Amino acid sequence: MHYIYFMLAAMAGITTITAQGQTRPAPQSYMCNRAGKAISIDGKLNERSWKKAAWTSSFVDIEGDKKPLPLQETRVKMLWDDQYLYIAAQIDEEHIWAYQDRKDQIVYLENDFEVFIDPDGDTENYYELEINAINNTFDLFLPKTYRKGGKAQLKWNIQGLKSAVSVNGTLNDARDKDKRWFVEIAIPFESLSTEHVKPVIPANGSEWRINFSRVNWQHDVDQQGHYSRKRNAETGKVIPEYNWVWSPQGIINMHYPEYWGKLLFRDEEVGNRSSSDKPRQVQ
Repeated sequence: MHYIYFMLAAMAGITTITAQGQTRPAPQSYMCNRAGKAISIDGKLNERSWKKAAWTSSFVDIEGDKKPLPLQETRVKMLWDDQYLYIAAQIDEEHIWAYQDRKDQIVYLENDFEVFIDPDGDTENYYELEINAINNTFDLFLPKTYRKGGKAQLKWNIQGLKSAVSVNGTLNDARDKDKRWFVEIAIPFESLSTEHVKPVIPANGSEWRINFSRVNWQHDVDQQGHYSRKRNAETGKVIPEYNWVWSPQGIINMHYPEYWGKLLFRDEEVGNRSSSDKPRQVQ
């Protein structure tokens, strides 16, 4: 669930689900090592540090075991240095499409990849970033969750954000099947702040709350080859999206930061022999 969601729910044919009576799945955790050298944000993940970093487990449905496994794989890896949190995502997709190309459009109304970060883990003052296959971004800050009366600050931006996308396939071309797209992101620690909220700079042993979401829509293709979200033939309403996440929420709502996964910062450089990471390589 996202900002604007509540205004668009009726249009999108989505139902709000509450957390009452739900059993929370155990949160995932990720040990984040330091990058060995500077990371070039180009969407290609060519650096040795990326090749040594471990992938997360594959994404599951946002409700966890209540729903089938996702139709296509998504996974993430992370690194850090004194300035940035680095995030790389592999998003398998047979049809890669995206048209929204203006900053802060509602990116999740097309397929996207999303990052949610609560640096101090108090469920308040958290950040959201959405990005699509043409590297268009939508970011916001929430002083508290929507259910507690929080209002998203859309004018807030991740200052100094670096992001890039590479596509293994043909973008916006329905005549063939694609393989996957990669997202590479560098988020400055100092940028996760506002006029009233100071940045949280991690150190060895720091623990943040973080989660990742992939919004994936069923689609139609018109006679001009243009993709669009698939609609129910009887009602005319858009068919609800798939919500695939790293750490399952147990409910269809990302805005429960207490249900997010755990990001553990380790000062050891990625790939050192004493590291317990066992990365898997993309074929």
